[in-house]
Amino acid sequence: MSSIELRQPERLTSRETLATARRIVVKIGSSSLTDERGRLDQLRIQQIADTAAALAGRGTELVIVSSGAIAAALGPLGMPERPAAVELQQAAASVGQALLASAWSSAFAAHHLITGQVLLTESDVIRPQTYRNVRSALESLLDLGAVPIVNENDTTATHEIRFGDNDRLAALVAQLLGADALILLTDVDALYTAPPREPGAERIAQVDDVARLAGVNIGPVGSKVGTGGMVTKLSAAQLAATTGTAALMTSAEQFSAAIEGQDVGTFFPAHHGRRRSRLVWLRFATRGAGTLHLDEGAAEAVRSRRRSLLAVGISRVEGTFPAGVPVDVIAPDGAVIARGIASFSSDELRVMAGRGTDEAREQLGERFRRPAIHRDQLVML
Repeated sequence: MSSIELRQPERLTSRETLATARRIVVKIGSSSLTDERGRLDQLRIQQIADTAAALAGRGTELVIVSSGAIAAALGPLGMPERPAAVELQQAAASVGQALLASAWSSAFAAHHLITGQVLLTESDVIRPQTYRNVRSALESLLDLGAVPIVNENDTTATHEIRFGDNDRLAALVAQLLGADALILLTDVDALYTAPPREPGAERIAQVDDVARLAGVNIGPVGSKVGTGGMVTKLSAAQLAATTGTAALMTSAEQFSAAIEGQDVGTFFPAHHGRRRSRLVWLRFATRGAGTLHLDEGAAEAVRSRRRSLLAVGISRVEGTFPAGVPVDVIAPDGAVIARGIASFSSDELRVMAGRGTDEAREQLGERFRRPAIHRDQLVML
């Protein structure tokens, strides 16, 4: 990953500077794109495209991360709400993705702009090579003047349907493209000190540190047509801000006002000090494909002394995975303390576990002298 150099984002530290953003990722939730019957709201899509096209007209590069594939199919398929069965979600996504892509294409065509559909799964950002491929594809679309329309590939990615969300996907896209700003559009106009309908709830205009919101009641998990909620949006905003991308959370109705720097929504200023892209990728863009359980000595060496993880300190290996993928590192108390790129497959690590470097070399071969995870491929969590 060290060979991947991200575009350096502009440091947008006030909402007024949003108007100067040169590259923006806009995420729109399912509830903002559908009507009360669960059908795509063509007028809303056109309104968002109108504002986005105005931005493109002044030279801003745009990426749209659009939810709504499953929601778009609910009406046409006669489903009253998002189905619980994974196979029905997959079928709905297959129907809805075509409807969604067509709607965005038509909306932007009114402004003589071409869209390109990009369907991603989490596995696309697990391996360094596919991470590079995604970035190259998106950069090429932007270079050609197209508007990428990104969504999770819910038709085949059962893991993403159950656990993924497009808020996180949007933040990852913003990170890998070095976007200046991430705009999260939802059915709530801002973050509040309590659920917005409760008496005394006040809008939070700016969040400099998400950790300070520990005592705030951020409300329910999500809508009946979507999977996200305020928790996922906060997580996405935190990821964006920490990696140098300003974020703003507001309603779709206030999209135009938001990108003009008006006092709407909740703003998350970009933090100073860009983290190395490889470590950002490991920390935020991955989930462990397996887990390595450590003994106390190895956990201490990794946690306190930032040492490479040696096989002798591994007490147990969980999961099945090849070499070169991220794995979670677990301390004896069960805490996930780090994530890193495994130098060996799960089968090899099971054979190596508990063996010293010299023993591994003598019994298994010269290449098994290497650490299970090198310290340069390890990030603390």
